[in-house]
Amino acid sequence: MLFQLKSYLTFLWHSKNEHAVHSPFVFNLLTKCFYDKKTKPEYAILKKYRKSLLGNKNFIEVTDFGAGSRVFKSNRRQISKIAQTAGISPKRAELLFRVTNYFKPSTILEIGTSLGLATSAMALGNPKAKVVTIEGCPNTANVAQNQLAEFDCNNVENVISEFESFLISENIQATNYNLIYFDGNHSKKATLAYFDLLLPTIDNDSVWIFDDIHWSEDMEETWEIIKNHPQVKVTIDTFQWGFVFFRREQPKEHFTIRA
Repeated sequence: MLFQLKSYLTFLWHSKNEHAVHSPFVFNLLTKCFYDKKTKPEYAILKKYRKSLLGNKNFIEVTDFGAGSRVFKSNRRQISKIAQTAGISPKRAELLFRVTNYFKPSTILEIGTSLGLATSAMALGNPKAKVVTIEGCPNTANVAQNQLAEFDCNNVENVISEFESFLISENIQATNYNLIYFDGNHSKKATLAYFDLLLPTIDNDSVWIFDDIHWSEDMEETWEIIKNHPQVKVTIDTFQWGFVFFRREQPKEHFTIRA
């Protein structure tokens, strides 16, 4: 916790808003998407989706393949508690909806479904998109699948698989993903492995979002490596998330933005 507090204070010191941004691409993204305060009808659906999970007092046995949980001491976990502590926040879900709605990606990949809170935001953000979401834990994936079906997120394909084994499959390497949301294994080794495996899937307009880039020293080091990759042109650090863009026409720039 002390590390994250120090990281957040550093973030606040360096962070800016749209008035300090001179890139038209990033300025438009901030003013038309990040800082869009207008209420959307889909927000009510996202709220109901969350409320349904928060009211679910059933327990499931969770298989944890990632860096582990800082909250849960046991693998037997109550669904409501997972939604409350491990799921994407309401504010972040709305931002993810807006980002998806702004870029209108036709193909979306999510690494780490959990209970589908982020999945539903992306599915609603562009109902015409095909959303592929991967979850390693079968019990968690089943809850998410039922929940997504209940809320008519019919453009989602749920895949139960360990992340890396799914990503090395040939069909993934041959696919273009317009948006990828990385919320799985929060370790340096795994995140960089996913980054390398998925690079062949990018096009000029691909958007990648990395969750918890300041979760640990390892993840901060990972974020710096990603920023310095030659194919990465623009990054935005919002503390919780790291946005990556591959636009060849853009000069290489890194932004630290309050969102």
